Amino acid sequence: MGNDRGESLRRFVVKQALRGLDALEDGLNPLKQKLGQDSYYRFRSAEEVQLGVKLGVRIDANRATVDDWLRLPGISIHQARTLVELSRSGTAFTCWDDVAAATGIRLGHLQRLGEIVQFYYYDPDSELMPRQLNVNRVSAKELATVPNVDPALAERLVYYRQKFGPYRDWLDLKRRLQLPPQMMTTLLHYLRF
Repeated sequence: MGNDRGESLRRFVVKQALRGLDALEDGLNPLKQKLGQDSYYRFRSAEEVQLGVKLGVRIDANRATVDDWLRLPGISIHQARTLVELSRSGTAFTCWDDVAAATGIRLGHLQRLGEIVQFYYYDPDSELMPRQLNVNRVSAKELATVPNVDPALAERLVYYRQKFGPYRDWLDLKRRLQLPPQMMTTLLHYLRF
């Protein structure tokens, strides 16, 4: 019984010491604090990017959002949007050379950013990867292939688009069609603007 208490006390002391080390590290590493406060913190230099990599920050080039790309120094909003649109249209980025070609940014600058951007391959025909349809261009027949979208909803979506113009964003789509939250959650994976 005394041995159990001793073991419990030892574990308690070790946990407290580890917490103290974490607090000390947080105090010494302002970038870690910034990342904890702002998950879309924009790195200011390649050195900060490398610290971010050590702290576990990663960006998937083929699933990155505009905000993800904007975290990297030297990438403009226009370049970030271009990368996202290319990715959504089926262009796969396999290395920094592809990103450099799409953005016009010098390859050397991008390579200094290191391993923060990961270049994963996704099979577009895989059942695991839903094909995203542009809600402002797709037909009712194609919309009816999306899970939980019956032909009546597909027709209504196209009708409102034709009558009131293209959908601006998710909130506009939800408002016009009066869709429940569960339906919106499903559509997020299958539709885009």
